[in-house]
Amino acid sequence: MASNFKIFPFETSDSLHLKLDGDFDGNSAHELLNTLKKYGGGFYQIFIDTEDLKTIHPFGKKVLHKKLGALKKQFYDIIFVGRNFHEIAVD
Repeated sequence: MASNFKIFPFETSDSLHLKLDGDFDGNSAHELLNTLKKYGGGFYQIFIDTEDLKTIHPFGKKVLHKKLGALKKQFYDIIFVGRNFHEIAVD
């Protein structure tokens, strides 16, 4: 994990919000995936806020895209938001 990467989670009544901060690399992608597995069940929507990502490493993006494709089926709706959403969002 990038030494400065952090995930700040908070919940609303039916949504989980994950605010990402720092540099996003392969280990950061795994941390995000593990957080989704651990806390994402039971929420109608999951928002992943990319606003405070400093650097998005290509390998981190590749790991996320590869692993989240299968995992996405477990969740109703994952929405990427923030100024970097277009760089990291998974279709």
